[in-house]
Amino acid sequence: MNQQEYIRIRGARENNLKNVSLDIPKRKITIFTGVSGSGKSSIVFDTIGAEAQRQLNETFSMFIRNRLPRISQPEADAIENLSTSIVIDQKRLGGNSRSTMGTITDISAVLRLLFSRLGKPHAGFSNAFSFNDPAGMCLECNGLGKKVELDLEKFLDPTKSLNEGAILFPVFAVGTWYWKAYTFSGMLDNDKKLEDYSDDEMHMLLYGKGTYESNYNGSVFETKYEGLVDKFNRLYIQKDSSEISEKTVKKVERFLKMGDCPACKGARLNERAMACRINGLNIAEMSAMEVSELVKIISEIHDPVSKPMIDTLTERLQHLVDIGLGYLSLDRETGTLSGGESQRIKMVKHLNSSLIDITYIFDEPSIGLHPRDVHRLNELLQKLRDKGNTILVVEHDPDVIRVADYVVDVGPKAGSGGGEIVFSGHYEGLLKADTLTGRFMKRDLRVKSSFRQPTGALKVKNARRHNLKNVSVDIPTGVFTVVTGVAGSGKSSLINGVFLSQHPEAIVIDQSAVGTSIRSNPATYTGIMDDIRKLFGKTNKVSASLFSFNSDGACPECQGLGFIFTDLAFLEPVKTVCETCEGKRFKQEVLEYKVNGKSITDVLDMPVEEALSFFKAKDVVHKLTAMNQVGLNYLTLGQPLSTLSGGECQRIKLAGELHKNGTIYVMDEPTTGLHMSDTGHLLEIIDHLVDQGNSVIVIEHNTEVMKHADWIIDLGPEGGHKGGQILFEGTPADLLKCRESLTAEYLRGGN
Repeated sequence: MNQQEYIRIRGARENNLKNVSLDIPKRKITIFTGVSGSGKSSIVFDTIGAEAQRQLNETFSMFIRNRLPRISQPEADAIENLSTSIVIDQKRLGGNSRSTMGTITDISAVLRLLFSRLGKPHAGFSNAFSFNDPAGMCLECNGLGKKVELDLEKFLDPTKSLNEGAILFPVFAVGTWYWKAYTFSGMLDNDKKLEDYSDDEMHMLLYGKGTYESNYNGSVFETKYEGLVDKFNRLYIQKDSSEISEKTVKKVERFLKMGDCPACKGARLNERAMACRINGLNIAEMSAMEVSELVKIISEIHDPVSKPMIDTLTERLQHLVDIGLGYLSLDRETGTLSGGESQRIKMVKHLNSSLIDITYIFDEPSIGLHPRDVHRLNELLQKLRDKGNTILVVEHDPDVIRVADYVVDVGPKAGSGGGEIVFSGHYEGLLKADTLTGRFMKRDLRVKSSFRQPTGALKVKNARRHNLKNVSVDIPTGVFTVVTGVAGSGKSSLINGVFLSQHPEAIVIDQSAVGTSIRSNPATYTGIMDDIRKLFGKTNKVSASLFSFNSDGACPECQGLGFIFTDLAFLEPVKTVCETCEGKRFKQEVLEYKVNGKSITDVLDMPVEEALSFFKAKDVVHKLTAMNQVGLNYLTLGQPLSTLSGGECQRIKLAGELHKNGTIYVMDEPTTGLHMSDTGHLLEIIDHLVDQGNSVIVIEHNTEVMKHADWIIDLGPEGGHKGGQILFEGTPADLLKCRESLTAEYLRGGN
């Protein structure tokens, strides 16, 4: 039997790490846990991941290295036995409209090859089925499937007649030359409201063709009649934009929208590719199917020559189903995928790889997953490990922690109170360890026994967005409601889509970025930066603007960024610490001014927890207390908001909304990034909001949150077209009795 090998770390001091030494077993699943800000990411991403990437870059020639971002050596005495690392994070896949789930996973490439061999009538090589290749793309829309078109809802007012100004586009307004082309044609009833037009009359107005006699200065001319849509397209959409004045372009833009290409009807491919079929289906129809359905269709293709392609397709599609993405389709644009969906697609891509002895680093892969799908995730992690890879996972979910071969618990607290290994060993040892994680893993949480009574109801009527099947539901007011269901069941469509459009007064606290600028930080976002500047100005009898890195106090070399960006043309720009201010962002003379022995930089480097005891001003303490309450006590006041995770963004928004009354709050998975010990604090905050008279609606998979709810709405039964129905409405206690619900099964503790 082979002797166990280890990644060895000695004396790691990156960020808040306190001289950490650690041995991590190779070719095993090691899970790093601990409260947010304890130092997990500093070990996994900033030490192991960064050093593996840096050493890999060192293998390239100097010419290549000069064009790669420079990764500084992590603060550590030694990091040994590394293999090439791949970070599979929560960043959305993004990509342009030509990037789809099929292209990013290479499944579409195999499907195209299959059609080139088996499809009838034969249409050509595999590139003849690609919407990104001139041989296969629809030439009308260049393979985009969409074209800019006239938005008739904005263009026409159906409650008016042509004489009353039914055409809202100013160039066609009453009295204009173009308006007269319609009203003088004799083909339309100029005094009839458009909503009263028959289908034939409306077709004549929009798409009609013909000629009519017009009288100009006593002379009669035969004039060509052209429908509104056709004329608008000819004048503005089909013309080169350089031929239209900027002023006209601005007028026109308001009346445009993206619509399906009229030639390919959104399929992106030309007629020849669309005519080619296997078992009655063309490649566009297969790509538009949900993956769970496509697996069955592919398995019904029996051809000995194409067996390798069919086997590959079946395996890759099944991987997507296994990880809970069976409700997606291959033609789904990557830019529309969530962070969790993006991460799972990256996982599937690597499952198909032949490379072994890779270190895979995962950042909370359970985010966005229903408990049912967490088991599928665990199976995929184990498959990656069993191929001979080392798996490192930063995770809070107890169900993921349970499958670890080795656990590293970092803590004991966050920020300056963390940075130590409080436990390392096997899962059984963690359960006996006196750490926050060890204690919370052993908790047996019960569904609460008493529930608040609703004060009223917020109605959602006939919701049909995406996969919702004409859903009507009453969401109770004055209570804590949790909306749950497997991924793709319709939760977001119901709440973020339909509910918010019908109840726009709701306060939305989601995971979208709170600031993408490096100049935004918790101090500026909460408004306490103004108080800090005034305090420094008053104490030192100088202008408060000196203490702004966006104003008079900025370092002249980096303009207050703390970094110098070097543009490398088509490569990522390189960010290096400013040598003049050493990353402090201020002029040197500004740092001489102190308040209670601390410079402005010292204050911005303080975690919220420390700042609470440093400041005495009521307003500042009030805002810092709110951040502390939502579990962000480890964030420093000067940390750029662009570096915050989705969960941290959501909680900093929540901190700013805590003291409003009589309002509807909507939160999207607020436990994202939260340790089990912090989930209790979040529930206390939600209880406080509800007790003040607010209605709180939360989309969530966390069973602890579900057990604490007053009311649960469960969607399903599955994702995609198998979902979109209300399975259950009622208290968590009643949900336990519901046999149709997958959520109920996990709430009861069943597997």
